[in-house]
Amino acid sequence: MKKYWAIFLSVLLVFFAIPWSYYNYASASETIKYVANEEGPTLGYSTSSGVEILTVEGHSFKDLNKNGELDKYEDWRLSIDERAKDLASKMTVEQIAGLMLYSSHQSINSAELTENQRSYIVNDNLRHVLITRVASPETAAQWNNNAQELAEGLGLGVPLNNSSDPRHGTDASAEYNAGAGGDISMWPESIGLAATFDPEMVEQFGEIASKEYRALGISTALSPQIDIATDPRWYRFPGTFGENPALAADMARAYADGFQTSGLENEIANGWGYTSVNTMAKHWPGGGSGEGGRDAHYAFGKYAVYPGDNFEEHLVPFLEGAFNLNGETGSVSAIMPYYTISWNQDTKYGENVGNAYSQYMIQDLLRNKYGYEGVITTDWGITEDIGTSIDDMAKFGYGTSWGVEHLSIPERFYKVIMNGVDQFGGVDESHNILKAYQMGVEEHGEQFMRNRFEESAVRLLENVFQVGLFENPYLDVQETAEIVGNPEFMSAGFEAQLKSIIMLKNKDNVLPLTPETNEKLTAYVPERWFPPVKGRFGGEGKPGYYDVPLNLDVVQKYFNVTDNPTEADFALVAIESPDGGLGYDVEDAKNGGNGYFPISLQYGEYTAKYAREESIAGGHPTEDFTNRSYKNKTVTAANTKDLDLVLETKEEMGDKPVIVSINMATPAVLAEFESEADGILVNFGAQDQAVLEVVSGGFEPSGLLPFQMPANMKTVEEQYEDVPHDMVAHVDSEGNTYDFAFGLNWDGVIKDHRTEKYSVDSGQPPSAADLQILVEQLEEEEQFANDAAARALKIHLIAVERFEKQEVTDKVVKHMGSFKLLLDHQKETELISKEAYEILTANANALIEKWR
Repeated sequence: MKKYWAIFLSVLLVFFAIPWSYYNYASASETIKYVANEEGPTLGYSTSSGVEILTVEGHSFKDLNKNGELDKYEDWRLSIDERAKDLASKMTVEQIAGLMLYSSHQSINSAELTENQRSYIVNDNLRHVLITRVASPETAAQWNNNAQELAEGLGLGVPLNNSSDPRHGTDASAEYNAGAGGDISMWPESIGLAATFDPEMVEQFGEIASKEYRALGISTALSPQIDIATDPRWYRFPGTFGENPALAADMARAYADGFQTSGLENEIANGWGYTSVNTMAKHWPGGGSGEGGRDAHYAFGKYAVYPGDNFEEHLVPFLEGAFNLNGETGSVSAIMPYYTISWNQDTKYGENVGNAYSQYMIQDLLRNKYGYEGVITTDWGITEDIGTSIDDMAKFGYGTSWGVEHLSIPERFYKVIMNGVDQFGGVDESHNILKAYQMGVEEHGEQFMRNRFEESAVRLLENVFQVGLFENPYLDVQETAEIVGNPEFMSAGFEAQLKSIIMLKNKDNVLPLTPETNEKLTAYVPERWFPPVKGRFGGEGKPGYYDVPLNLDVVQKYFNVTDNPTEADFALVAIESPDGGLGYDVEDAKNGGNGYFPISLQYGEYTAKYAREESIAGGHPTEDFTNRSYKNKTVTAANTKDLDLVLETKEEMGDKPVIVSINMATPAVLAEFESEADGILVNFGAQDQAVLEVVSGGFEPSGLLPFQMPANMKTVEEQYEDVPHDMVAHVDSEGNTYDFAFGLNWDGVIKDHRTEKYSVDSGQPPSAADLQILVEQLEEEEQFANDAAARALKIHLIAVERFEKQEVTDKVVKHMGSFKLLLDHQKETELISKEAYEILTANANALIEKWR
């Protein structure tokens, strides 16, 4: 017995003699071990990486460079800045060049690294990977562990800082069940988050998304996109927070605070910690003012223009939002400039080059004037050579070295680096960065370039240290499965979808659709034509097809469903906003035209009669002209059948209600069908079930328009690309103006703290001059029986306009009364269409109400 007591006491002595930090435990991977510090972080390392644990003053540290000593950068007790500077000083130029790489888009289809991934981590020292699709959360976690294990065993043991573009979109047809999980929580698009006008909810999104990102091995978000979308035609509109700079600033601030701030138990320093995700706000200095609404991923959209001299307002979401956070992290940790050439905005050097190439935009404004000290990363592929064929004009993201096409590739890298940019998006190999370094050595000397490279290295490394990756880059696969898409997160996302839905129209309070008895109402959901979709990034496109646009299994939980309109109590028509093209046609260019076309926001055929005669900006190495005007050219939306579907359904339903649900990407000209719809709901990537909750009365709509809905394409053409809130907004048959911050609930027009906070002057009823424009538009659309009918209305409005300028209230009201009587007469004598009559009457009522 004494022998056993002696053994027991020996074990106790050994136990108490060993520091707490030496008790490690295995993760899901047999090679990954964890070491807990009693008053410090838990360390994660791989036994196959060669890293060992050092014990200093009773604490444990990872010997990342395997030299048997505790270096400053390995000491988690020191400040992030001190650690980053120490590590940068130890790195070779080749290792720093690797830090300056940001990989091309990577799909994670297997836990194993591809040959290319392994090559650029080992041979090019790349440590920033952009992750797109993943086979599953578990696969992503396993891949992360394998990649981090590889990186940990190399050189100084710098971990990967993986990133993602926004990945919380919805599967519209998926059914939401309270208490059920999914692959990842589903939220509306950014424009849908903006439609809630609720920054607190956006911050909640950031908090949830950051937890899911970290569980997937993602520690940097290539978001938020905070360009103010001042041109309604821009195809990147749905990724923004809308056109209002104040709303965009508040949403940007909330988004970054949610993503970046770790709670006290997870904090390392200054709000940063083990649940933080770096945010990269984009796109400096704003990409929402492309001429004609065209986008700079394409050569035909390389120019951002400022006809309203409104450049400064585009900086508001950055200066008042992204750089002015409420949380301790203080500012977004990274910025991405856009591809665009900000035409004639460089007032110092006179350069018209892509923003990352612009010394004025990056060094003078962003770095010096506004004091931004974080990472600057280029957009993807900006250093590549442009294509030289006409077909290349319309290739997405193919050679976007706008304004510096004449430079060699290494010269482009050098120019960007010397501007103060730290990192190159979409570049997997470091040889051109090393060539740029040598150019700098020849011009400025070795020490100068070494200092410049270390400057970028410190910025980049700080973003890795502050999220705790040097201490533990590894994931527990089972924990990942439990966190990503858990029921609580799914529920929060579905709630946000509900709050983002906007009710634009509710004629005769037709919504919500609730039965008078216990019997379900019967819905008719007509099939929709899904137009062909072109592939991008080398992917295959999709052919067009007909299909029911809603999940009928979900619809049947709320209503009976029939395919016979005569048996239905109402119709639910699901469509999308007009797809009016991107503003360029290769075939036109090949046939002798300039290739440029309008981007239409209406469904039917559109001819650009009011477009500019001369474009503001122009010029490209493969074009022998500079005028990019598309005046008098005609386009038709790819989904023009959506308009036919609404009108045909109305005819089939007779007097029974027709509810139109629009999945909206950009603002739209709704005048083509609005008068035929009894109810109109707008969503921004919501699940079918969320829409049906509103239709059935399960949720009262509360969303507000984060943009103006244009009255017609004339006002779209005549607005300034760089100015928000400068269009004539549509007025519907009920007299409501679809302006910024408009929305309905069951009681009518929403007026609350949100509309009060974000109200703008443009939320006013139309003037007589606006009505004249509307009459001209309707005349062009052949809504009058003859020219005399339209002319008679315009004569009345000219008189009213004169009295408005004189501010003679009684005469404005009197003459508008006469205008309405004339409308009534034209309707009775069939000189005006029903649609035109309803539109003009509603506008006339709104104008009269304003002057009363």
